[in-house]
Amino acid sequence: MPPYLASIQRFFRLPDLRRKFLVVIGLVMVSRMIASIPIPGVDRTQLNAIFNSGDTAFSLLNIFSGGGLINFSMALMGVGPYITSSIIFQLLTLVIPSLEALSKEGEFGRKKINQYTRLASIPLAFIQGFSTLTFLRAQNIISQWTPWNLIFMLVVATAGTMLLVWIGELISEQGIGNGMSIIITIGILSSFPTSLHNSILRYTGTVSTQDYMQLGGFILLAAVSLAAIIFMNEGVRNIPVSYARQVRGNKTYGGVDTVLPIKVNASGVVPIIFAVSMVMFPTVIAKFLQAAQSASVRHVGTLISNFFSNQAYYGIIYFVLVLGFTYFYTFIIFQPKQMAENLQKQGGFIPGVRPGEDTEKFLYAVINRITFTGAIFLGLVAVLPIIAQSVTKVSTLTLGGTSLLIAVAVILEIMRQVRAQMITRNYDTYI
Repeated sequence: MPPYLASIQRFFRLPDLRRKFLVVIGLVMVSRMIASIPIPGVDRTQLNAIFNSGDTAFSLLNIFSGGGLINFSMALMGVGPYITSSIIFQLLTLVIPSLEALSKEGEFGRKKINQYTRLASIPLAFIQGFSTLTFLRAQNIISQWTPWNLIFMLVVATAGTMLLVWIGELISEQGIGNGMSIIITIGILSSFPTSLHNSILRYTGTVSTQDYMQLGGFILLAAVSLAAIIFMNEGVRNIPVSYARQVRGNKTYGGVDTVLPIKVNASGVVPIIFAVSMVMFPTVIAKFLQAAQSASVRHVGTLISNFFSNQAYYGIIYFVLVLGFTYFYTFIIFQPKQMAENLQKQGGFIPGVRPGEDTEKFLYAVINRITFTGAIFLGLVAVLPIIAQSVTKVSTLTLGGTSLLIAVAVILEIMRQVRAQMITRNYDTYI
């Protein structure tokens, strides 16, 4: 029997892992049911036309909503407000002393911060929902715009978001993997059959050699992109660290060699989320300006809209923003000064580097070089749909680099957790 089949067989023979797997499947099915319950008051024809036009902003919004936006469902915003709240509290922990102290209190502090994050998700869901609905109204997608109808849609969308957050936390506690990431990933994968169906319909007639070449180029680019994302996502720079041997009484402490791992893509998709918010802001403002009474204001709105409609300009701005936010977020996560101080307090040092200020400079230089590679990688991933459509000319299939990055990261994390749990139950078994 092949090793992977034997691993799957061992997995399902363990009752607790089998139960966790069934819990994940059941909760994911419930989340997809929520994502398929539509909210009334929308022009479906106009909504489908916007998505079929290849609008990058709408595609990115749909990704982070887990596919709820394209259906205008209860899951209109997905778990986006919760993710935004998590990022905000992660940043606030670095600048507010009380939150920083709370984060260092172990499990109790983590639960309190998670509670604050959930509570903050509710007003954020209302704000994000109002912005999304206003943006859709500017596109003539929402046909009924009355105060009561707006309140109804906001309440339903917010309730859908919090319900998905609850389901995601149940998956994290009772199942395998991070529930929020799994919900987003399933939403991304759910759109693939529709795209594949549209591509098959495109080639039902006479298929030319050029069509075969375009489709082949798309498949080749998708395979290369997938391999590059896996390679970069698993890339780690291990900095050697040694701990001095200390003798206390009759006992000896320390004297071990270990490594300090720094991932190439340490910031994940957070810089892309920041960049999406920034790059969409001028587009939203332009839609409001185009609806103004003044002709000069409408003209300014048209200029801004035309500028960001140019795929080349849009891609360049998007790429630069991702680079900047990657550096910003990475140096928030990895603080060389704090890392150097912690190593010195614990009796650790990097071989060949003096503790203290020299260690701080060394770590800063290493993180700076690695972040440059990771930033270029994330920037290319962000603009991959634009590159793929311009090179392959295939518009029915969208090669979303952000979607691939999220899906690959989630699948690899689930595989690591399954491997760890199986090894803890049988120390002589390796996947």
